[in-house]
Amino acid sequence: MRWLPSTIAIAVLCSTLATAQQRGQVPAPQPTAPGSPVQPGQRGGGGRGRGSVQVMTLTSTAWPDGGQIPARHTQEGDDASPPLAWSGAPEGVASYVLLVHDPDALIGSGTDDMLHWLVWNIPASVTSFHEQAPSMSQLPDGSRQISATGPYYRGPGAPALGPAHHYLFELFALDTMLDVPAVGASPPNTRAAVIAAMAGHIRGKASYVGLFKRHRPD
Repeated sequence: MRWLPSTIAIAVLCSTLATAQQRGQVPAPQPTAPGSPVQPGQRGGGGRGRGSVQVMTLTSTAWPDGGQIPARHTQEGDDASPPLAWSGAPEGVASYVLLVHDPDALIGSGTDDMLHWLVWNIPASVTSFHEQAPSMSQLPDGSRQISATGPYYRGPGAPALGPAHHYLFELFALDTMLDVPAVGASPPNTRAAVIAAMAGHIRGKASYVGLFKRHRPD
């Protein structure tokens, strides 16, 4: 299953790459706006010219891609971050960024959505996350993390009324580390700073989707 949000630029990149993966090819280059991640097949301005964005694989043993997220990994259960693993990174990766968000929960003026987890400066040697990451701004391996409500994974919490929400897990392989602190700015501003710093440095990309809505009213 692949689902295309219409308003979030970072999610558009995800669906474009997912479609390319299904077809076994990378789309033709497209223009890239300043501050936006590079498009598949396009060299990143400000990067090191290492070629197109490589399609990677992101998996979880907790649920199948496009399936229902178990309660343990949601606000209705233990709110524990899920186990994740990735592969297929290109050569020259310096760090990874994991972005988890809910495109069905638009906030502000409708140009942003609910941030459930953002982890950046994940070391290039790391290819998986164990279940239930600790709550702290900087993890022992140097990774930094935030969510809309604090320095931790924020599980899905879509209301019981209405359809299930799509929770988009996006992994980016970068050719650089990001000089963005985990504290000192609001989560929306930190998220914007991370995404802006990624521009021109994305060398690989993977995505995974989970569905959830509460089983009982709040």
